[in-house]
Amino acid sequence: MAGGAMTLPELTVRGIALGGLITLLFTAANVYLGLKVGLTFATSIPAAVISMAVLRFFASSNILENNIVQTVASAAGTLAAICFVLPGLVMVGWWQGFPFWTTALVTALGGLLGVMFSIPLRRALVAESDLPYPEGRAAAEVLKVGEGSRSGDAESAAGLRVIVTSTIVAGAFNALTYMRFAVSEASHFFRIGPSATGIAGGLSFALLGAGHLVGLTVGLAMFTGLVIGWGIATPWLTALAAPAGDAESFATGVWLNQVRFIGAGVIGVAAIWTLLRIIGPILSGIRSAMAASRARRVGGEGLPRKERDIPIGIVALVSGAALIPITFLLMDFIDGGPLAGISVPLIAVTLVFVLLVGAFIASVCGYMAGLIGASNSPISGVGILAILAASMLFGLLFSSGLGEGSEDALIAYALLATAIVFGVATISNDNLQDLKTGQLVGATPWRQQVALVFGVLFGSMVIPPVLELLNAAYGFAGAPGAGPNALPAPQAALISALGSGVLGGDLDWSLIGIGAALGVVIVIIDELLARTGKARLHPLGVGIGIYLPMGTTMTVVVGAVLGWFYDRAVERRAADPERAKRMGVLTATGMIVGESLFGVAYAGLVVGSGSDAPLALVGDSFRPIALIGGTLLFAATAWWLYRRAIRASASLAAT
Repeated sequence: MAGGAMTLPELTVRGIALGGLITLLFTAANVYLGLKVGLTFATSIPAAVISMAVLRFFASSNILENNIVQTVASAAGTLAAICFVLPGLVMVGWWQGFPFWTTALVTALGGLLGVMFSIPLRRALVAESDLPYPEGRAAAEVLKVGEGSRSGDAESAAGLRVIVTSTIVAGAFNALTYMRFAVSEASHFFRIGPSATGIAGGLSFALLGAGHLVGLTVGLAMFTGLVIGWGIATPWLTALAAPAGDAESFATGVWLNQVRFIGAGVIGVAAIWTLLRIIGPILSGIRSAMAASRARRVGGEGLPRKERDIPIGIVALVSGAALIPITFLLMDFIDGGPLAGISVPLIAVTLVFVLLVGAFIASVCGYMAGLIGASNSPISGVGILAILAASMLFGLLFSSGLGEGSEDALIAYALLATAIVFGVATISNDNLQDLKTGQLVGATPWRQQVALVFGVLFGSMVIPPVLELLNAAYGFAGAPGAGPNALPAPQAALISALGSGVLGGDLDWSLIGIGAALGVVIVIIDELLARTGKARLHPLGVGIGIYLPMGTTMTVVVGAVLGWFYDRAVERRAADPERAKRMGVLTATGMIVGESLFGVAYAGLVVGSGSDAPLALVGDSFRPIALIGGTLLFAATAWWLYRRAIRASASLAAT
């Protein structure tokens, strides 16, 4: 490939169709898991693996077409995070189900704006940034070794064996946790006088691999957040509260209902500071995109193929055009209800809110994904900030003077507006990761961006019937008429409660304020450290460390430290340190692939069987053995995988 010429098929009907088929499985699985446990998984790497397995039977397939498949599937899969907001409309009693076209349009329009808003960010946050993009790099490595192994490259073949081995091992260990022969998390909670806290670490190879890829600096920032959250805030707040239950339930309840709001405050300040820092490169990227567009119009060659985005004029046109169906969607939601009398100013304010807050969130979510990966980004924390902003804005401007029933209507309307903005957040959190993968494999950005739009459309068609099916089968905890098997939908419950609290006037703002003040202090410390040139304390990483569950954060931190020690060890001992480091990256990549693939399969088992634990073979009495044995097996397996990576590098050096 030279200049602007393309020698390989890339954006093909075959690739888009395969991406759409993969979407059906991944999106449904993510919706269910999001409602059941409050987590979703990144689908780009499993999609890349499945794509390579299918397309290798076609002689004309190539790495760029495989990249398009994973781009389509990952965009659709990440949209499933809309289940963190939309079920709130059922929980507050405004909806009884999920109307197909309303749900599909909310999802599609928010996702489309997410694609458009993040296009100008590519230059600033991908092409000209040193952010690690752990999952983007991992997906690129998967695609590269898959392509290289087809052409007979020795290192690629060895790398593929490393990935396959760690994939199988990670998937097998994950299976053991679902069989309950090993625990998924090792934890110990305790009291210190009137206080309660604990320590926990997840036995997750996906998190361990993600930690290796994000690096030591981000890992230490997250560890700082963990210490603040569980070493300071939780003991302090439990000491002030009336004891409730055992140490674990007491500490976990205080962290869930109080400490996470401190984390949300830190994330909010860090997000604003992040935007201020990257606004210059973003504007520079927009200017260069406009210059390239002008050059093409006058017959010039413009930018090289690998730097061509969708033209900025089309981005602006599509973004503006998307506001038209959003307007009709909001009008239909309001029509005939208590808010009908203020529909014109309310919708006008909402459109401005969607544009401004959506653009802000796109920048922040793109940065967070680059920092720690899409799977580990606290996307629900962004939802918290969005519902707080929407509720405060609508409450300040429109709550006075409305008639009976208007408060419930305004809460529901704020949830709908938040859902649109949340669609922007989910896609921005994913597609810069995909564009990083594309950059590393030599893809054409505008073709990937078109594929992202297809992914949004596919996902928006799948999500409504899945939500409706799960609502009919289980319902949601806290919703009117919810049964004993109702899905918890923890994020949706929290976000709807926050909207009700702000508009009802009974939300405690003190913890968010404490978090905001703490965020300012962390920003100052980070800037002072940056001047030394020796260390950083990423404010977003600290906020994420406070906000995410301790088991998640601790394992990412351990992975970051383990990756650092591995790199130092091969620098001293390996004949080719850089090759050995690449094998370490491939080992971490395989960890993520294995657990992600098994997560998809397990979600299908859960939905198909109707059982919460279809693979469980032993009961709670086996847990002490599963805790000790599982922890030892996890540590020994991780050591063996890294040793195997070093041996693979050494064997290549010997040939």
